Amino acid sequence: MYIPGWFVWLALGLAALQALGLVPVIRRLHGSDSAVRFEARLNLPDVVSSLLLFAGLVLSLAVAESWFWLTCAGFVLMAAAYAVKGVRWLRIRQRHTA
Repeated sequence: MYIPGWFVWLALGLAALQALGLVPVIRRLHGSDSAVRFEARLNLPDVVSSLLLFAGLVLSLAVAESWFWLTCAGFVLMAAAYAVKGVRWLRIRQRHTA
């Protein structure tokens, strides 16, 4: 199967942007406000899972071996992160309506 070279470069660029997006999250983890640190702890698995998704995609396209398992691990981690964020959002919403 032929995959155009521009698609690999596009996926590599998106992975680099995700890696750069990891920097502010790590900075917020070292902050003094506990609410900001907690939000950063919720955002960290989301950013890492996106990075795993893009890295698995790039490696699957660029290398002859199959790296699809890395993409699957990123998807599972992302689903878990969004589930935790959703449960937290529902709890906050219940507190404000009660």
